[in-house]
Amino acid sequence: MHLISDGMRKQWMVVVFIWWFNTLNAQLTDSLVRRVDLEGTVNFRDMGGYMNKEGKKIKWKKLFRSDALNKLSGNDTRRLQSYSIKYVFDFRGPAEFKSAPDILPVGATWVSLPAGSENIGSNDYIKSMQNPDSFMLAFYGNLKPFKERYRPFFDTLLVADTSAAIIFHCTAGKDRTGIAAALLLSALNVDEQLIFEDYLATNYYREQENKRIITVMTSRYNLDKLKAEKLLRADRLYLKATFDAIKLSYGSVANYLDKELGLTKEKLVLLKSRYLE
Repeated sequence: MHLISDGMRKQWMVVVFIWWFNTLNAQLTDSLVRRVDLEGTVNFRDMGGYMNKEGKKIKWKKLFRSDALNKLSGNDTRRLQSYSIKYVFDFRGPAEFKSAPDILPVGATWVSLPAGSENIGSNDYIKSMQNPDSFMLAFYGNLKPFKERYRPFFDTLLVADTSAAIIFHCTAGKDRTGIAAALLLSALNVDEQLIFEDYLATNYYREQENKRIITVMTSRYNLDKLKAEKLLRADRLYLKATFDAIKLSYGSVANYLDKELGLTKEKLVLLKSRYLE
């Protein structure tokens, strides 16, 4: 049996603190650069600046990920109009977008891609929330709706006016949007670790909003606080379930992008030429 000395314990605590501080500092720095400060959203982010494995960066003000756009102010829409937003991809289900329709900047086309979200708000859906870990892992690991949800998204990226920009979003900008962002970054050959960092950043951006929502969820759906927190949190294991399911069924993310989303080698080259610099 080996005992850990006080000195070793203190060294370990210092290492952990430095790691935590660097991570927090990176998130704070990222938030100042990447988050677009709109009055009606909390998780609207520019995906520009991420460097891929080939040393190229994603162009700024071309690809935006977000939470719901139903509370945008006049100032917000004018700002987005200045970015030449052409398409807004909405991954929410009918119950979501009917109760909280997007407010669009002038010139933008709304594209609804609700596959896999049709039953959100149903009794069965609410009942499944009582087991948040299994619910979230099953949601992320279920590839069935991905093709219908994400292939039109990529098809449009390949033909959209290169001078224009696009927004893709769901309600929180976490799950359906998080998966879309992960697939997009994968297609642009961004390192997997960076993909996870982009996904997990939602926890930072939505921290205050989630505290408010937890209060609503605990009363409306009879959930305890811990369960509500798990449902609202971006967890590395959740996105890992998506990658694991893809690799199990297709061998690699590249094979999946090709076979299911139509991103052949030639189309990947085209996608990179349009959104990397």
